[in-house]
Amino acid sequence: MRAITMAALLCLGAGVAQAQEADTQAPAELTPVLKSETLVFNGITRTKDGRLFSPFQRQQKDKGLQLGEWIDGKPQAYPDTAWNGWKTGDDASKAFVGANAIRIGPDGDLWVVDKGAAELGGAPLPGGPKLVQIDLSANKVRKVWPLEAATTQKSFIDDFRFNGRKVYLTDAGQPGLIVLDLDDRSLRRVLDGHPSTVSQRPLTGENKVLLSEKDQPIAIHADQLEVSPDGKFFYYQACTGPLYRIETKWLDDRNVSDAERGQHVELFAATVSTGGTAIDGDGNIYASDTDNLRILKFAPDGTQSTLVQDPRLVWGDAMWIDEEGGLWIPAAQMNRSKAMNGGTNKIAFPTTIFRMAIGAKPVRN
Repeated sequence: MRAITMAALLCLGAGVAQAQEADTQAPAELTPVLKSETLVFNGITRTKDGRLFSPFQRQQKDKGLQLGEWIDGKPQAYPDTAWNGWKTGDDASKAFVGANAIRIGPDGDLWVVDKGAAELGGAPLPGGPKLVQIDLSANKVRKVWPLEAATTQKSFIDDFRFNGRKVYLTDAGQPGLIVLDLDDRSLRRVLDGHPSTVSQRPLTGENKVLLSEKDQPIAIHADQLEVSPDGKFFYYQACTGPLYRIETKWLDDRNVSDAERGQHVELFAATVSTGGTAIDGDGNIYASDTDNLRILKFAPDGTQSTLVQDPRLVWGDAMWIDEEGGLWIPAAQMNRSKAMNGGTNKIAFPTTIFRMAIGAKPVRN
């Protein structure tokens, strides 16, 4: 693997994927469970006792929800209106500036990553990039983990996963990964600028190249990520794929150079433009295909199959597997938003979160 060039890896991955793609497309069994006539969400997480939360993407400057709890089918500001009320000029360290990803952690708390910028591609504000830990029993912020020391003016802290007392985060703006140690609060950038963290092709949705509000091609670098149930492997990719993996020991070892670390990166699967992923207790990875409006399933050996394909799955984003074996899929329509559609909003409301029974075991990382 070490001697193969990146171009050869990409070609090999594409060929393997075509050979392994199975004709197992299942009939759509999607159930709409949550809808909004005005809001755009890009994720969903659920507690063991059924509480539901989503991050929301503001469509107007300084206005709108950023983190909400779904109560009786409607999102309410969480943990309070103050954390959702940031506007230009406010202290970026004490409110959500750009909440981007959330999940219930292994400890049962709700964790939120804030990229610290109010718009896609914007420079993070002082104190803005952070990981916010919320106590769900008290409905209050337990702790704020600043990330600014590991970011640059190009950074876009995108998503995160746990592995014991380590938190791995992707930087989609300044290509690379970040390792946060929850014990000593240290931050380290790893695989910084490594080709596996860099977007290699145009970002697309519904088979259309996506453009910023300034009509520029959009590059979202290191984005989706998962940790295997046994904690051995870390999977990651740019938003356009392909999916790579590396043993977590190479991320955790402070004494390994990035040059050496990069030698242990492996191509895992030839994924395509992707909105979000999830992993189950058996190590199967679920990844959305934003062009063909489907959810792909990758077995631990890399074998690819189609879980479901449905025209309603426009930009399937960050997914979640519940205790009953259901896969929650937000159809975020992010590719139709102003930020990704050349400044023109083409979102067809209502936006919808679907659930599909897949009989999978969840893993909380």
